[in-house]
Amino acid sequence: MYAVIKTGGKQYRVASGEKIKVEQIAADVGQEIVIDQVLAVGSGSEIKVGTPLVSGATVTATVLSHGKHDKVHIFKMRRRKHYQKRQGHRQQFTELQIGAIAG
Repeated sequence: MYAVIKTGGKQYRVASGEKIKVEQIAADVGQEIVIDQVLAVGSGSEIKVGTPLVSGATVTATVLSHGKHDKVHIFKMRRRKHYQKRQGHRQQFTELQIGAIAG
């Protein structure tokens, strides 16, 4: 069984037992959270698609850790104008262990 969930402005296809990294969620490590923004639920060849959400469908997940992704380097330059700008960014994430999918 799998589900398509929405969290942090992005959509993820998840199944039971998977580990995923999502945008940072305000939850403690070891805490169990319930994601109720489920866009689709499927099992084999059968699929339920919501309009826009599947009513009554939930996904439970356990918070494993928090961290930061690798640094993304941004470099801007205008040739012949003596302009160079360097910038870096590390996006924070939360790692989730997907548990039960209901719906």
